[in-house]
Amino acid sequence: MVKKFTILFLSFLIVTPVLFLGGEKLKAEASGDFLLSEGLPPLGANDPKCIPDETHPDPIVLVPGTFESMDRNWANLAPLLKAEGYCVYSLNYGYTAAGYGTGPIEDSAKELKTFIDNVLAHTGAEKISIVGHSQGGMMPRYYIKFLGGNKVVNDLIGLVPSNHGTKGVIGLNATWTVTDLAACTACRQQETGSEFLEKLNRGNEAPGNVSYTVVTTRNDEVVVPYTSSFLKESKNVVNITLQDYYPLNQTEHQLIAYDVNAFSFVFDALAHKGPADPARSVALFK
Repeated sequence: MVKKFTILFLSFLIVTPVLFLGGEKLKAEASGDFLLSEGLPPLGANDPKCIPDETHPDPIVLVPGTFESMDRNWANLAPLLKAEGYCVYSLNYGYTAAGYGTGPIEDSAKELKTFIDNVLAHTGAEKISIVGHSQGGMMPRYYIKFLGGNKVVNDLIGLVPSNHGTKGVIGLNATWTVTDLAACTACRQQETGSEFLEKLNRGNEAPGNVSYTVVTTRNDEVVVPYTSSFLKESKNVVNITLQDYYPLNQTEHQLIAYDVNAFSFVFDALAHKGPADPARSVALFK
């Protein structure tokens, strides 16, 4: 498994996203044409011909982070999941003048719900699993908690998710104008203590029969402090700090979405019932 995984990872370090073109317009959820409206996917994702099998019955939905597009954010993970036999789907969401993932998070969660409803209808699957980066690991919790996602999500795996916000600056870029930053409602909602996060984290932080795996890095310079990603410990929650198991790993906030060590926890969580088991995950590479 390790050799196969490593070879695949190296093979897909440089990828060229592809767009699957459809024919006659049919019902989007039945034909897969709804995938065309999502934009350019990463290699391995949004294949309308993919059919979940008994070994991998749950489609995997990859949710990018703030300012990110799916083709960039999941350029490495999507083809690896596809090569392992999963049906992989991804979307762009929350578009404003500031870019993707910048609109109100409540609205983005509704977009995610619509997308997942279409994936389930298209594939005939009963459940899905989600892997998200940054906002993409936090926003699905709103879908799970308030929009019925608890009924269809098996796993939520967050890579440096902004679960409790940040005391830093989300996506600061010297080229953006004041207008750009003003358009980023999601940035303000991801500040520690925001009204949105207070609502999201009130009561049970990990509701439903959902397995929650959180993977962080001590080098996170966006979600600050890095422990802000953690959810309250419970039987269905595992919080993992990358350097506890890979001490030499220097991955930071952005690069964790391309990091093979972080992927070990993703694959373990998806392959087993419950959240990732760090000891079992790391054993894959020994």
